[in-house]
Amino acid sequence: MSSLAPLRVGVVGLGHWGPNLARNFDRLPEADLTWICDASEEARDRSAVSFPEARVSGELDELLADPELDAVVIATPVPTHAGLAGQVIAAGKHCFVEKPLAQSALEAEAVVTAARDAGLVLMVGHLLEYHPGIVRLKELADSGELGEIHYIYGNRLNLGKLRAEENALWSLGAHDVSVLLGLAGEEPTDCTAMGESYMREGVEDVVFCYLRFPSGLAAHLHLSWLDPHKERRFTVVGSRKMATFDDMEVERKLTVYDKGFDEDFSSYGEYIARSGDSWSPRVPNDEPLLLECGHFVGCVLDGAIPRSDGESGLRVVRVLEDLQRSLDRGRSAQAV
Repeated sequence: MSSLAPLRVGVVGLGHWGPNLARNFDRLPEADLTWICDASEEARDRSAVSFPEARVSGELDELLADPELDAVVIATPVPTHAGLAGQVIAAGKHCFVEKPLAQSALEAEAVVTAARDAGLVLMVGHLLEYHPGIVRLKELADSGELGEIHYIYGNRLNLGKLRAEENALWSLGAHDVSVLLGLAGEEPTDCTAMGESYMREGVEDVVFCYLRFPSGLAAHLHLSWLDPHKERRFTVVGSRKMATFDDMEVERKLTVYDKGFDEDFSSYGEYIARSGDSWSPRVPNDEPLLLECGHFVGCVLDGAIPRSDGESGLRVVRVLEDLQRSLDRGRSAQAV
């Protein structure tokens, strides 16, 4: 594929998130939004006004039959992700699929294998991995400036939309697990989760996760759409310094704290708490979704591996599945 030709993209799923993806692919000079697709006539009519130059369809097969279409973006309900991604890849199209890649590691692995065998780009929409604040936080952690990373915790809370098809772990946790794995650089050996279903039986509104990694790193996630606070925050605690990413802050998205414990060499085995300056490194104000969409287009045109490729998406699904098994065990124990 010539790097000079725009990537011809179709977006499937025009509900909540699909129009945002379509808008950003439409903005990219390296891409050409040629198709929009949804089973709902109302959704098609609404999006057709916003993207008058795109062809409109209610059937994915019509997009897959277009020999000039290069890539398909999937923004449909989570249970359909793996199946539709498999169809897109089987048709010889590159595929961007919203998170999570699948509802099981077995399904995710099948999609990853199919894309690898076909030589096609498969990218999962783990948006936070493209947020400039998270990118800068990872740079800080990888550089050693924070010292040895002891533990990480995240809060993703809101009084949000109640969901019936997925619980807070799969709906909210997919974001934070992807960030956590990126910061840790390894997969956890232990995954424990506890949750409660207050609004809909069997659908956890609030979930608490604890993960332990081979290096000794520990992590905690608090996920809830039943909370008075709106929080999207990650804190990384290192042996030398600490850092917090707070997406609800307008300007100070990232703050570094010169805090920790220093050994007092005048008294063997004693430690003295240190509380120095705090500062906020500059974080570009670029729209993460535009960066994510641009990254996908660039990877297809240049033959590069996406930051959140299929293997990355598979790792996230494996962790979510382990956490879900822990949730299920807790629910079964309560029922006894």
